[in-house]
Amino acid sequence: MPQTIHRGIKSLIEEANAEIETLSAVEAIEAAKREDVVIVDIRDPREIEREGRIPGAFSCTRGMLEFWIDPASPYAKPIFQGDKKFIFHCAGGMRSALAAKTAQDMGLKPVAHIGGGFAAWRDAGGAVEKWEPKPASTKGG
Repeated sequence: MPQTIHRGIKSLIEEANAEIETLSAVEAIEAAKREDVVIVDIRDPREIEREGRIPGAFSCTRGMLEFWIDPASPYAKPIFQGDKKFIFHCAGGMRSALAAKTAQDMGLKPVAHIGGGFAAWRDAGGAVEKWEPKPASTKGG
C-alpha cells in the first residue's frame, strides 16, 4: 500500500514562502554588492559545475545546511557565525525557500531567498562564473 503524505512539497514551500523574505533576482543582484551579505548556493556541486555560479557565493549543499549553521555542530562553518544577511538560492527557488525557512527556524537572521533561484539571477543579468571542482588528490604510495 502506498504512503499517504499529509503535507506535500507544495504545502511545505507555500508555508516557507509565507514566513521568509523573498527577494527578486534584481534585488538580490543589488544586495550581493554589500559587504554584509552572503549569497549561499545550496545546489549540488554537479549543478554548479554544469550551470556556473554566482561569483563570491558560498556553496553549502542542502544536506549539510543545518550542520554547518549550528555552532555546536562538529561541522559548523565560521561563515554562518558572522553578523551578515544570508540570501539562499537553488536552481529555481523551491529548495532555497525551504533552506531559508529552516535557517530562520534555527535562529539564523536575517535570511532571505532568491525567488526563481539561479535561473532568475542569470536571466536578470546577474554575474555568473564557471566553476570546476578541485581535482581529487592523488597520494602516491
